[in-house]
Amino acid sequence: MREILEELERRREAARQGGGQDRVAAQHAKGKLTARERIGVLLDESSFEEWDVFVEHRCADFDMAEKAVPGDGVVTGHGTVNGRTVFVFSQDFTVFGGSLSEAHAGKICKVMDHAMRVGAPVIGLNDSGGARIQEGIDSLAGYAEVFQRNVLASGVIPQISMIMGPCAGGAVYSPAITDFVFMVRDTSYMYVTGPEVVKTVTHETVTHEELGGATTHSSRSGVADGAFDNDIDALLGLRRLVDFLPASNVDDVPQREPVDPVDRSEPSLDTLVPDNPNKPYDMHELITKVVDDGDFFELKPDFAGNILIGFGRMGGSTVGVVANQPMVLAGCLDIQSSVKAARFVRFCDAFGIPIVTFVDGPCFLPGTAQE
Repeated sequence: MREILEELERRREAARQGGGQDRVAAQHAKGKLTARERIGVLLDESSFEEWDVFVEHRCADFDMAEKAVPGDGVVTGHGTVNGRTVFVFSQDFTVFGGSLSEAHAGKICKVMDHAMRVGAPVIGLNDSGGARIQEGIDSLAGYAEVFQRNVLASGVIPQISMIMGPCAGGAVYSPAITDFVFMVRDTSYMYVTGPEVVKTVTHETVTHEELGGATTHSSRSGVADGAFDNDIDALLGLRRLVDFLPASNVDDVPQREPVDPVDRSEPSLDTLVPDNPNKPYDMHELITKVVDDGDFFELKPDFAGNILIGFGRMGGSTVGVVANQPMVLAGCLDIQSSVKAARFVRFCDAFGIPIVTFVDGPCFLPGTAQE
């Protein structure tokens, strides 16, 4: 019996090593955590229960049978964030560049299926180069299965994606259709095809950051809901977001005891809005003074700044906030801000989150571009 347990522990330790010490060191040299380290930061201490530790790919072509690694490049399971259950998968870039195989996809689908069955958020920590080309159509079929789960889970459980490395092709299709997407500055990228392919096909010269970096997607395309400076900040920010969200569309919004009393007065609000209608003011100040404890989790802060969206609490209950921002375009709506607000309202509607709206906008922005 002892020999069996020792062999089991030996195999578990081999799985924990991922792609080996050299590749782990290379990951750290880029300022990135490993897949397991990320889970350790995201989840409550000792709460993670890992699934399918010993799953390996089944590809025998291109000498792949000799290159099997336990776990096959993704760590999956469930744990808790501040005591609340979440399901998580974390792609391991040290194993085949985090590329997705049939077995890899199966592990992700299993986590998503259980998350929907239990009624708990699913969080993806994405660090993948895309499909594993050695598996060909089997890998692409795996992506189709993941996309199907994204569709089935939409509006049922919160789906959160954190882009934590260079993700291309199929590796970004799934995150783009989840509820929230966050990125890490300077180390994470999202694009359908990389700069080399772009240059070959269109003769354009573009950097990874310009094509699909955190700044590009958080300020220009609006794909990302926020960007963080490093892995630690990103994962701690993710923990904060989960605190605001209901577990599923049949659960109530989470409750928290506020420090400030519900009936408190805020005299500064009497003078916050200027008497002169042509003089702008910062709507952030109004929001933070109204919500509990000044705690406002803003989404897409660098995109379509003429409207503000995010989560706060009132009386200890989560609310969604939508507000015109007079500091940007006088608070006028335009196409981008309308899409930004509409998607947020749709999420709140699906999960029964009340919406508080602060309106101070003169009109829809005129112009040929808007028409």
